[in-house]
Amino acid sequence: MSQAQRRDSTTESVWDYPRPPRVVPDVRRVVVRHADVVLADSRRCVRVLETSHPPVFYVPSQDVRMDLLTPSSLRTHCEWKGVASYWTLTGLGRTVKDVAWSYEEPEAAYAALSGHLAFYPGRVDGCTVDGERVRPQPGGFYGGWITDEIVGPFKGPPGSAGW
Repeated sequence: MSQAQRRDSTTESVWDYPRPPRVVPDVRRVVVRHADVVLADSRRCVRVLETSHPPVFYVPSQDVRMDLLTPSSLRTHCEWKGVASYWTLTGLGRTVKDVAWSYEEPEAAYAALSGHLAFYPGRVDGCTVDGERVRPQPGGFYGGWITDEIVGPFKGPPGSAGW
């Protein structure tokens, strides 16, 4: 049975998410690990829900090991959220370029993202939501977090840019 066919009352289809995206609080425990070190651990996250994308969890910077991150020169622009700044993991004996991003001065509708960081689950050793291991969104650009509750198909793999 495909993920789309498996949908029930405990699943969320990314095709039911809105466009423009919606920001919702989430109290589940989110943990980000790399090289056996906890980079982030929080029950005070917000999720961004956007059509065709798995949710992205944004962790309050107070719950992130900011001492292991340095600002990157990379900047991107989201038509709704504004300018994203990127962060490179420089501690732990390895450098992981652009491992996370944040909106330092988001557009007014996305003010809840200020002071939060989102991690690419495919660029760290592991992310969990209430103990469930997250699978990264396909492709290298988007940073969605796929858990068993989320069904697609998801934007990201080759050929999906025009969705």
